[in-house]
Amino acid sequence: MISNTKCECGHQNPVGTVLCEACGKPLDGEEQRSSGNLEMRYDGVARRSQRVNPGVIDLIWNFFSSVKIAIYLIVLTLLGSMLGTIFPQESTFLNIDAATYYPEKYGTAGEIYYKLGLSHTYESWWFVLLLVLIGASLVICSLDRVLPLYKALTRQKIRKHRQFLTRQKVVLVTELKEEPEAWVARMAEPLQKKGYRVRTDGGALLAEKHRFSRWGPYVIHIGLIIFLLAVLARGLPGLNMDQHLAFPQGDTVRIPETTYYLKNEKFTVEFYTEEEMPKEFRGKKILPKLYETKAVLYECTADCTDPSKEPQLAEVARHDIQVNSPLSYNGLKAYQFDYDLTPVLRSVQPELINAKNGEVYGKFKLDMNNPQRSFQAGPYTLSLKEKYMDFGLNEEGRPVSKSPYPNAPAFLFLITGPELPAGGQQYFYFPKQVDKEKFQMKAINDKLGGSGRFLELEVGSMSDVDFSESTAYLNIRVDRAMPFVWVGAGIVMLGLVLGFYWQHRRIWLVAGHGELVLGGHTNKNWFGFRREIVSILAKADLTVDEKSLDNGGGLA
Repeated sequence: MISNTKCECGHQNPVGTVLCEACGKPLDGEEQRSSGNLEMRYDGVARRSQRVNPGVIDLIWNFFSSVKIAIYLIVLTLLGSMLGTIFPQESTFLNIDAATYYPEKYGTAGEIYYKLGLSHTYESWWFVLLLVLIGASLVICSLDRVLPLYKALTRQKIRKHRQFLTRQKVVLVTELKEEPEAWVARMAEPLQKKGYRVRTDGGALLAEKHRFSRWGPYVIHIGLIIFLLAVLARGLPGLNMDQHLAFPQGDTVRIPETTYYLKNEKFTVEFYTEEEMPKEFRGKKILPKLYETKAVLYECTADCTDPSKEPQLAEVARHDIQVNSPLSYNGLKAYQFDYDLTPVLRSVQPELINAKNGEVYGKFKLDMNNPQRSFQAGPYTLSLKEKYMDFGLNEEGRPVSKSPYPNAPAFLFLITGPELPAGGQQYFYFPKQVDKEKFQMKAINDKLGGSGRFLELEVGSMSDVDFSESTAYLNIRVDRAMPFVWVGAGIVMLGLVLGFYWQHRRIWLVAGHGELVLGGHTNKNWFGFRREIVSILAKADLTVDEKSLDNGGGLA
C-alpha cells in the first residue's frame, strides 16, 4: 500500500522523496547519515521510476527512463552504423543487381554482407527500431526527471532545515552577534548586484540565479527528439528522394514520384589536355575538366496521369548543371553525377512489311521512352501491349526489364487487320540488330504467329534511326525533412550553450539564536562559486577563508 512520508515540519512527502519538499530535511536512509553531501541532482524529489511496487506500465517506464539503457541503445546504434560502412550501401550505386554485385565484388564476405541485409543498413527495420527506441528513451528520461525538477524548483521554500544546509558542499557556520533580520537585509544588496534573485523570510534568505541553465540537458533532449523524428520522417513517401536517373541529350524525362519533368537540352564535356594534366596521369588517364548539363525543369499542369494523352508541361526552372552547382527548385535539387558519351537510341521509324511479297504498308515513329499506345500502318493496327527497356528473362523464363534504361529495348505488339486471326497476332520487336540476334527475334515471332505469320517490322534506312549523342546522369534529391533536421540541431546547440556557459547557483542562509548557517549549491564550477560567496560576505563585513567553506571534497 502506498503511503506518504511526513516530515517533522509537518509536510506530507510522496514515497520515494529523499529530501523534504518543504524544509529540505533528509528523509529515510539519508536521515540516518549525519555527514556527507546531499544528492541535489533533482533536489531529492520522488520520481515515477522509483516507485516501490511498480505495475506493468511502470516497468516499461523504468526501462526507458534508465540512463544505462539509453547508453546501451546508443552504442548498439553506433555499432550498426559502423557495420553499414564496411562496404558501400546499395543506394550509392546508379544501377546494380545487389544480389550478384556484392558476391562478385567482395567475395564470400560480400555475399554474407548482402544476405544479412547490411547493404541497406540505414533503411532496415532493426536500425529504424533502434532510432525509435532511442527517441522513446529520450522522451521518458526527460519526463521522468524534468517534471519533478520543475516542481521542486518552482516551489522552493526560503527557510531550510539546519541539516540540509550543513550537508551542502559549500557551508559556513559562524557566530552572529547582530539582529538576524538586519544582517539578512544587508546581505541582500551585494547578492542582487551579483545577479541573484533574492527572497527573504525574517532571518532566512534564498538567493538564486541562472536557474534556466538547469533546463539545458532537457533542451538538448528536445532537439534530439526533433532530429530523430525528422530522420525517421525521411522514410515517408514524398518527404525524401535520392535517385540517380539518366537523361539522354534532347530527351524530356519524368522524375518519378513527382509532377516534374527534366529535359537535357545539351550535354557538354571538356577534358584536360596533356599539358594541363599532372605528370603521373599523362598518357594513362583521360580526366574530365568540366561536364555540364543545360537543363530545363518542367511541371506537369494537365493530363499528368492519363497515359493516352500527352502531359501539359510548363517551364519552372532553367540551369546549367555542373559539379557542385545543382539545379534547385522548390526543394528539388538535380546534381551532376556522371555521364556517358555512348550514343543512346531515342526512336526508330520501322516499316510494316509483308514478308511474302515485299509490300510495304507504312511506317510509324516508335519512341523508346514514351511510345504511343497504338499505331496505324496501312490496313493494320499495332497496339502496344508491353514495353521492356532492358530486356531479359527471369528465373522462370518470363520476359522482364532489368533496368529503366534503354540498353536492350523490346516491344510486344498485338497486330490486327486483314488475313490475321480474329483476336490478332502478337509480335515481338527489338529495334537494335544486336538484340534481334541475341534474343532470336525471328524464332520468338515464329512461335507466336505460327505458320501463318507473314508480317515483319524493319527499319528501312539509318535516317529512320535517332540517337542521342550522350547521356547525363543526374542525382535527383528531395529532402523536405532536412529543415527539421537543422531545427533539431539548432535546439541541441542552444541546450549545449545553456548548460555549458551558465551555472545554476543557490545560496540558503538562516540566521538566529546567535548563529549564522549558510549553505550553497551549484551544478558546476565550484571554485568560482566559493570565491563569489567569499566576496559577497566581505561586502557584508564578514571575512572568511575561502577554503573553510569546503565541506566534503566536492571542490577538488
